[in-house]
Amino acid sequence: MSDIGAPSRRPYRVGYAPGAYDLFHIGHLNILRHARSQCDYLVAGVVSDEMAELAKGRRPMIPLVERLEIVRSVKYVDAAFVETVPDKVETWKQVRFDVIFKGDDWRGTPKGDKLEKDFAAHGVDVVYFPYTVHTSSTQLRRALDALAEPAAGPGQVTGERR
Repeated sequence: MSDIGAPSRRPYRVGYAPGAYDLFHIGHLNILRHARSQCDYLVAGVVSDEMAELAKGRRPMIPLVERLEIVRSVKYVDAAFVETVPDKVETWKQVRFDVIFKGDDWRGTPKGDKLEKDFAAHGVDVVYFPYTVHTSSTQLRRALDALAEPAAGPGQVTGERR
């Protein structure tokens, strides 16, 4: 028996899950998995290197073309979209999603409140998912940076050359 033409059992038709997806980890996978369970078609928005630098003050460690390929290859993702503008409503005009998914670290913040207000005017819901506290790209980046620093020996200042 085919489900073609049958009504969807999911609350949304097209979902959008934006992120840098730098140093892809379990938190990214969780967001995409949860998002896909809420919509028939999931578009993952992968922010460009320039947009990530604008938002976070640094470029991703993994270049855009590689992050895009990683995200596109996740089985929960139906399409990947390169996000090149900071205004999510401008992105919505191109992608036309019914719901945008964000980590709950945005809930109740000025940027989350603005997102909700902006999208309410377009009939787009904002759905928050639990943020994976124990793993983040920022934590991974700090660990990598710490590993890259030369160890200071006795009586030696880190970075000093002899």
